[in-house]
Amino acid sequence: MRTEATKALTALTMSQVTSRAGVRPDTVRYYERIGLLPTPARTTGAHRRYDEDVIDRLRFIRGTQRLGLTLTEIGDLLSVRDTGVCPCEPAETMLERHLAEIEAEMARLGELHAELTSMLSGMSGAACADPLPGAWCPPECGPEGGGG
Repeated sequence: MRTEATKALTALTMSQVTSRAGVRPDTVRYYERIGLLPTPARTTGAHRRYDEDVIDRLRFIRGTQRLGLTLTEIGDLLSVRDTGVCPCEPAETMLERHLAEIEAEMARLGELHAELTSMLSGMSGAACADPLPGAWCPPECGPEGGGG
């Protein structure tokens, strides 16, 4: 465990944190406001000074966001992680749920792809396919003015 004197020597500025973690300052401030990052120490001039650990925490947040976890879910994982326990068990449940959501979305997109492919193949001739329930073309361009 580092002493307060050691922490003061390794305190990072906002610029150092954002550069090393690959995030913007407003992101860091937002994460502080919602509790994903601890409130940093302040200098006498009210400048934020961060502990080295904030870099790892920001990388964890960004990595879990890339997996599709919400900030609330990330906060839950960080709460577990902050106790010193590996957050793998709760993360597994979250990731399984997200995987099921992705698979459902892929199935929906597959159906949409098939429908669009079918529509496009019907448009290659003189007759224009009508994507019910509305007309594809304005009434004046379709057969008999019906917008087909």
